[in-house]
Amino acid sequence: MSNQDLVLLDQTDGTAGTAGTSGTAGASGSADCCPGLLTAPLDEDQAAELAKVFKALGDPVRLRLLSMIASRAGGEVCVCDLTPAFDLSQPTISHHLKLLRQAGLIDCERRGTWVYYWLVPEMTDRLAGILTRPAGAPAPDGTAS
Repeated sequence: MSNQDLVLLDQTDGTAGTAGTSGTAGASGSADCCPGLLTAPLDEDQAAELAKVFKALGDPVRLRLLSMIASRAGGEVCVCDLTPAFDLSQPTISHHLKLLRQAGLIDCERRGTWVYYWLVPEMTDRLAGILTRPAGAPAPDGTAS
């Protein structure tokens, strides 16, 4: 599967959507995707889909970029404001942003010369839901939450 065809996780309706470079999801497939990690074991396909998103987050530069975009007042940031924060070339920053976009974590829009990026909260909400321990479930030390 190419980076252009990353499968996005969709917990809300239980389907998987295919993302192009825009990071928008479309309906394709009917597998129940990615229950919380602590409620049921992931099957092979679910683990592969989830790993692609975590792989995008597995690089310190991409994690910092996501944090800078997510924490920006107004909800969006120009690439011209992101590049100076790193000791990397502009094409390298653009490559990292492309991988975050393909994973469905951010989206963007070109306005004249510049590209503006914003967080896709639905994806971070899905990741949070997958990683959250259900209320009342015992903690690893045996106590309930």
